[in-house]
Amino acid sequence: MTITRLSAATWSLSAVAASVLLVGCSGSVSVGNSEQKLSKAKLATTVAEKLAATTGQPTPDVACPEDLVGKVGTTTRCTLTAGDGSTLGVSVTVSSIVGDQINFDIKADDTASPAAN
Repeated sequence: MTITRLSAATWSLSAVAASVLLVGCSGSVSVGNSEQKLSKAKLATTVAEKLAATTGQPTPDVACPEDLVGKVGTTTRCTLTAGDGSTLGVSVTVSSIVGDQINFDIKADDTASPAAN
């Protein structure tokens, strides 16, 4: 997996948490199947690892609701949950397909939702 493109965005996970610099990033995963689909579990793990590597922060808890279909332009929304329960939306968009490898861009929202009381 390689990081191919970076862009910066600032976000805060809660009103009481310190702001951190989160960098949008890109990833690529070899799916090794003819369906050109990345499972939601593998997608969540990859997104979490890329965000951690890019920000230098601990690996966050990320959940993705569906598999990522290997078609350029396809987007899915994942959710990052912080230790305090606040959440942040993360968009994952397929940027290209090379053989059995799906390349995608990862972009976190600018604003988090506070933890439920």
